[in-house]
Amino acid sequence: MSENTTANAVKPGTPARKKDRTHWLYIAVISAVVLGVAVGLIAPDFAKSLKPLGDGFVNLIKMMIGPVIFCTIVLGIGSIAKAATVGKVGGLALVYFLVMSTFALAIGLVVGNFVHPGTGLKLTPYNPSSAANMDPTVKFLLEIIPGSVPVLPVLFVALLVGFALQQMGPSAQPLIKGLTLVQGVVFRILTMIMWLAPIGAFGAIAAVVGSTGWAAVGAMFLLMAAFYVTCAVFILGILGTLLKVVTGVSILKLMKYLGREYLLIFSTSSSETALPRLIAKMEHAGVSKPVVGVTVPTGYSFNLDGTAIYLTMASLFVANAMGIQMNLGEQIGLLVFMIIASKGAAGVTGAGLATLAAGLQAHRADLLGGMGVIVGIDKFMSEARALTNFTGNAVATLLIGKWVGEIDLDRVDRVLAGQDRFDESTMLAHGASDLHETPASVTAEPAVDGSATDRLAGTSSSAR
Repeated sequence: MSENTTANAVKPGTPARKKDRTHWLYIAVISAVVLGVAVGLIAPDFAKSLKPLGDGFVNLIKMMIGPVIFCTIVLGIGSIAKAATVGKVGGLALVYFLVMSTFALAIGLVVGNFVHPGTGLKLTPYNPSSAANMDPTVKFLLEIIPGSVPVLPVLFVALLVGFALQQMGPSAQPLIKGLTLVQGVVFRILTMIMWLAPIGAFGAIAAVVGSTGWAAVGAMFLLMAAFYVTCAVFILGILGTLLKVVTGVSILKLMKYLGREYLLIFSTSSSETALPRLIAKMEHAGVSKPVVGVTVPTGYSFNLDGTAIYLTMASLFVANAMGIQMNLGEQIGLLVFMIIASKGAAGVTGAGLATLAAGLQAHRADLLGGMGVIVGIDKFMSEARALTNFTGNAVATLLIGKWVGEIDLDRVDRVLAGQDRFDESTMLAHGASDLHETPASVTAEPAVDGSATDRLAGTSSSAR
């Protein structure tokens, strides 16, 4: 969730918040994609000349890879350690999140290798040094943007710094707070860059459609359709089966119970907007307050099933579109990298694109030239991504509640059957307060105290 959502959070007793400004960014990107397709089909030669717009935007994203990865990994290690200290619930939740994220990434790779989205597009990166009729102004503007730093060394240093800060104990808190402020600056810059996404998407889509015609449109639709189908199969098949076997609860009844939250997520393309409502509804459904208090916020940072599927499928789309084949070893290496880096892809507009760019650069830097097309269609896949992430966290809460014996299954059945309805009026106090407190700490822009789990550890102990 962007900082705008946090800024517009509703305080108790105040009027309803205004619509997040990123809503207009969403509309602008979609409009830019449609316009880019039209220009590419109507005036292909002119459309090809717009390619530097897409490449310039991708270069801006590349510029932010190092700072994003460093800040999120260092602070993420702190969050993992604090979640684990909560005890059995925190440790079990982290193990479950790691297993499911890995499984989701693997599914994305399998589907991507089966469908082969992007094949035949023959995308090439813009190279001003070898351009025959290079425009001096274009070259000047592109050279202003600094290059990215190598990702793997940054990741290695970030891991060392994160563990070193953990070893320092309480004396590291000033450093963690300082890094949290630095991270806030990094993501504000990233959010500023994302407001240029409509221009980048327009140039990238226009150029690829101008070069390949309707083949590009078909390839993009294939990726989006494959992603939506994969998310649906993951929710209904994988999560649904697991939930039924462990708790006996139907995934369809759970999704019906969370219907209002799905509408909220669909309208904002962000699962973070429904965080306080999920906490309240899971407690109402019969899961104990300590389990909900630890599992839901931690899951919002570490249990991103939809994002995991997206990262791997998008990577294979770019590889196919560039005509570059990644062998099995490279794909497994990419999967391992995404398992780590995806923990920093939650919550802030553009963080997912930065993580995708980091994964591509770490394994095949030449693939970064094809990311411009992903910028255009990313918004079309954001709803499925957010809905899958949200559903995964709802299911995880019920599963962990069952495994630790902190769930009233009879109450769950009554609530999901509609016999014990959720009182929406409780959200006026419960939800507004949580919405004001939690987004900055659960998403990639943490509060000054570092992590949601700090607050939740106290909530858990008091609840007991």
